Amino acid sequence: MTARYDLFVIGAGMAGISAANKAAAAGWRTAIVDELPYGGTCALRGCDPKKILRRGAEVIDAANLMRDIGIDPNGLSINWADLMRHTRGFIDPAPGNAERELASNGVDTLHGAATFTSPSTIDVAGTLHECRHALVATGARPRPLGFPGAELMIDSTEFLRLDSLPPRIVFVGGGFISFEFAHIAARAGSAVTILDRGERPLKRFDPDLVDLLIARSATVGIDVRTRSTTVSIDELASGQRVRLDTPEGEANIDADLVVHGAGRVPQLGALGLDHAGVAHTDRGVTVEAHLQSTTNPAVWAAGDAADTDAMALTPVAVFEGKVAVSNMVNGRRTVPDYRGVPTAVFTIPELARVGLLEHEARDRGLDIDVRFTDTSGWYSSYRTGETTAATKILVDPTTDTIVGAHMLGPDYAELINLCGLAIKLGITTRQLKSMTAAYPTVGSDLGSML
Repeated sequence: MTARYDLFVIGAGMAGISAANKAAAAGWRTAIVDELPYGGTCALRGCDPKKILRRGAEVIDAANLMRDIGIDPNGLSINWADLMRHTRGFIDPAPGNAERELASNGVDTLHGAATFTSPSTIDVAGTLHECRHALVATGARPRPLGFPGAELMIDSTEFLRLDSLPPRIVFVGGGFISFEFAHIAARAGSAVTILDRGERPLKRFDPDLVDLLIARSATVGIDVRTRSTTVSIDELASGQRVRLDTPEGEANIDADLVVHGAGRVPQLGALGLDHAGVAHTDRGVTVEAHLQSTTNPAVWAAGDAADTDAMALTPVAVFEGKVAVSNMVNGRRTVPDYRGVPTAVFTIPELARVGLLEHEARDRGLDIDVRFTDTSGWYSSYRTGETTAATKILVDPTTDTIVGAHMLGPDYAELINLCGLAIKLGITTRQLKSMTAAYPTVGSDLGSML
C-alpha cells in the first residue's frame, strides 16, 4: 500500500527535523526518514559532543595557563572514559527526544534507507511513499581518499566513540575536524600531528590569525605539518606508519591512530536521484537559489546535500530547511539570506570569522580599512593567562560598516556574533561603539577593537 504525503523529508538531522516540524505546523501531512538515529551529525557525531569534550581540554589548559600565577595544575588530568560517559549522557537521549517531538507535532517518523523509484515516489524498506514534495537533507560523509591504506583511518564519528586515547595520533587534513580534535587530544595527553597538503591549513580563515593559532598549537605539543601529502598508510605490528610526500622528499610518521580530517562530501549515494530526474554533482543536489531542484520541481534540498555557495554549517542548514518549506507551502521563491553568518573553529583559544576575508574584500574592489589589534595583553586575556589573542576587523569607510571580522582569542566565538548581527543589519561601527556593555566582559572589548 502506498502512503501519500505533502512533504517527505529524507534525513533526520537538524535541517530535516526543523523542516518537517514547520511543514506539519502548516497543516501538511509530513513524514521524515533516516537510516541512522535521529539528530544528525551535529547533535550526535559532531558539534555538540565535540564541544562537551572540549570542556575537559579547557579546564586543563586554563589550569596550565595559570601555572605559577596562583594555580598548581600538578596531577590534573583528563579521565577520557569518564569524560566520554558524560558526553554520552547528553547525546544518547537526543534521538528519542527528537523523534517524540516530531511525532507530537504530527510527523510520521520512519527508519531505513530511502530511495527514489520515480520523480514522486520513495521506497523505504519495501514500502512505497508518494509525495507532492520531497526535501533532501541527508548531510555529508567523510571524503573518500584514494591512497593505499586509507581504510585504516577512523573518521570523526569513530573518534567520538573512543573509550581511551592512544599515545600517538595523526590527523590527515588541516580543517575544522583535525584542529578541534587535535586540541582536545593534546590536552588529554596524546602526541598529535596534523598533516595538510597545502601551504597553510584552515584556508577559509584569516591567514595571519591561522599563523598565530599554529604557533599556539605548538605550545601544547601539536605538530602542524604543511605541504605534506599522505601517500599511504601501512599496518605495523603495533599501530600504523603514515608515508608522506614533502618538499624535502619522502617522510614517515608512526602512529597508534590515524584520523580522517580531510573534509566531507554530500551523502547522496543511495538515494536513486537519477530515478527521480534530479540533477546532482559531487557538490550536492543542483538547486536554484531558492533551493528547488533545477530538474524536478517536486524536490528540494538543504544543508550539505544542496549545491550552494553557503558555508557547510548546521545553523545554515536549519534556516535553509525552513526557507525551503516556506517556499513550498507559500509558492514563493525566497532566497536564503546568508549575510552575517559566523563560523568558528573551537580550538583553544577559538578562531572565528564572519563576512569577507581581506583578499576577498579587495578582489571585490572594496577600499577597506583593516583594523588589526593584538589583544594578548588586554585585560580579558591577562586575567586567564592567555598569551595568544588578536582581531582583524575590515571596515568600509564609505559606509562605516563591517564587511569582515576575524578573531582569535578566549570567548571570541561569542563576540563574533555581535559582528555578524552588525553585518546582517547594517549597523555602523559608530553605533556599535555607542553600546554600553557590561564590564568587564569580552563584549566590552568590541568598541576598542573597532
